[in-house]
Amino acid sequence: MMGKNIVIKIGGSLLFTRNIEINYKKIAEFCNIIKEKINFDTFVIVCGGGVLARKYIDYVRAIGGNEALCDAFGIEISRINSKLIIASLGNFAYPQVPKSIEELSIAQLFKKIIVMGGLQPGQSTTSVTIEVAEYINAKDLIILTDVDGIYDKDPRKFEDAKLFKKLTYKELQELFLNLSGDNQAAAGEYRMFDAVSLQILKRSKIKAFITSGKIYPNLKKFGTEKEILLVLSFRTK
Repeated sequence: MMGKNIVIKIGGSLLFTRNIEINYKKIAEFCNIIKEKINFDTFVIVCGGGVLARKYIDYVRAIGGNEALCDAFGIEISRINSKLIIASLGNFAYPQVPKSIEELSIAQLFKKIIVMGGLQPGQSTTSVTIEVAEYINAKDLIILTDVDGIYDKDPRKFEDAKLFKKLTYKELQELFLNLSGDNQAAAGEYRMFDAVSLQILKRSKIKAFITSGKIYPNLKKFGTEKEILLVLSFRTK
């Protein structure tokens, strides 16, 4: 399906305050911007599990649960987060969270904003985002995170984490595969890309714009030449 299509990935941690309370104000602000600027054939938002998912995953691991079970919790939380966005978008949104590419294709028929979470165990929501962007032939792919971009390690744990301003696919592959020690991130682990998401990114040749959703970045242009999609104003407290 060809057309003017876009996918935005929102890290789950952007939906909550530092006290893990729902950030009502900022969710509403974000959704209002989306509603005001929507002018796409297919508009998909993918939500991550974020800090809430990590809380559940940490508990499951503590009681001896395996990684498959941890993945299941992460997927469910990401879908619950998606429902927060759907509720805020109201009639602008498709009312259900698609759980597969097949369900996504059905949702497209209704010409509403589609909000998704995880799809299957072993697949990050970043992989879902890129796969969805490839499937709908998205021109634009925006990834909003709770950090400033791509680091060489988790900046929430390591003060000396290095931020990269721009990376080629080859540099991404070296960073996330050759230097990580393994190819696949564990459930709830910080890793902007893993083996699956990198392969999809490579084959699709989609350019991803990655930025923090916690600050007010400069105005960015997406879509047609003169079209301004939105001013990202997703600052958490």
